[in-house]
Amino acid sequence: MANNKKAKKPKPVLILGALSIVLLVLVIIFFTGGGREKVARFIDANLPKTPAAAGEPAATKTVTLFFLDDDDDFLHGETRPIAAGPTANEEAERALAELIKGSEGSLVSPLPPQTKVRQVFIGKDGVATVDFSRDVAEKFAYGSTMELAAVYAVVNTLAFNFKAVKKVVILVEGAEKETLGGHVDLTRAFLPDYSLVAR
Repeated sequence: MANNKKAKKPKPVLILGALSIVLLVLVIIFFTGGGREKVARFIDANLPKTPAAAGEPAATKTVTLFFLDDDDDFLHGETRPIAAGPTANEEAERALAELIKGSEGSLVSPLPPQTKVRQVFIGKDGVATVDFSRDVAEKFAYGSTMELAAVYAVVNTLAFNFKAVKKVVILVEGAEKETLGGHVDLTRAFLPDYSLVAR
C-alpha cells in the first residue's frame, strides 16, 4: 500500500517564534558588543582631561613663556610646567593662559589679566590661530612698545614651544581685528621674532 502521507509543513507560528529569538540575540549582541566599543573610544579620547588617579602623577610639559622686564624693552623667557595633552591645541591654550596669568618672578605679562583664551587651532600649514576674548583689547591702554610686546609674547611663546607652529594669527572674539591698541597690524600672520628676546 503506497504511502500517501505528505511531509508536514512547519507552522507559521513556529517560524515567527524562531525569527523573534534570532532577532533578540542580534539585538543583545549589538548593545553589549559593537555599541560598547564606540562608547569606549569616545570616552578614551577624553581621558587625559580627567584628573589622574590617586597616586598617579599627571603628565606635564615644560614650556617657556615670554614676559617683559621693567628694566628693558626685551622679552624674557620663564619656564613653567603645564598639563600635557591630549592635543597640541589644548597645550597651546594652557601655555597662553599661563602667559596671561603672569610671571612667577619679577617679570611682567604684557596681556591684561582679564583676558581669556577662547581657542587655539594649529593648522597643518603651520599657522596657529589664537582667539582671545575682547578683554585683550578693551582692558588695557597699549603704547606702541607694549602692544608689540603683547603680540610677540604670544607669537614667540607658541612658536618656541610647539614645533608645528610657523606663523600665528590673532583674533578677538572670533573675528579679525585691525589692532589691539592702534599700533600693530593684526590683519596678517606673524612669524616669530627672537631678536626681541633678551640674550
